Amino acid sequence: MMEHQDETRAAYDGVVELYASLFANRLEERPFSRAMIGTFAELIRATGNVRAADVGCGPGHLTAMLHDLGLDAFGLDLSPAMVDHARRAHPALRFDEARMESLPLEDRTLGGILAHYSMIHTPPAEVPRLLAEQARVLAPGGLLLVSFFATEGPEPVRFDHKVTPAYSWPVDRFGEMLVEAGLVPFARLLHDPASERGFLDAHLLARHP
Repeated sequence: MMEHQDETRAAYDGVVELYASLFANRLEERPFSRAMIGTFAELIRATGNVRAADVGCGPGHLTAMLHDLGLDAFGLDLSPAMVDHARRAHPALRFDEARMESLPLEDRTLGGILAHYSMIHTPPAEVPRLLAEQARVLAPGGLLLVSFFATEGPEPVRFDHKVTPAYSWPVDRFGEMLVEAGLVPFARLLHDPASERGFLDAHLLARHP
């Protein structure tokens, strides 16, 4: 895991300004993602625990969106350069460097976690560990919204992402991993691709029981 994470961190450290310029307003043309994030925030507000982590926050644009939707949102990212950019772009919000397999959070404290395409670079054998860590920090009734590239085949597919190699997932298989992590999937959205890669875009909502 260490080698993989070092490679991912270095890759994103090297494209911060370009990445931020490309994605800062990306959701303006992605209505499905906006709808799922809005639903996620509404459901979290209904629980009364509005503390939410944007895990793999990148330049912080979605952390800011969660804040605007009424959540006590903060961002965590592996890349120190991304964290630095997010702090400069959104000085009123909190951003910290963190590894997804060891989140710097106490057990059962969060009302929500957003993982927006932030696990796509993780080798398949390591994803269950990340999901278990997210389940650890979610309070009972807390929600996870995870988004990823989906494939219709039976196994994850490795592909050449523009930043660093990534994986697409069968949606049912990913849902099974959520269950194994102790979460309860209750909603999904699967739609045609918004990019030239041709993979479907998938969004899964799960609840900590």
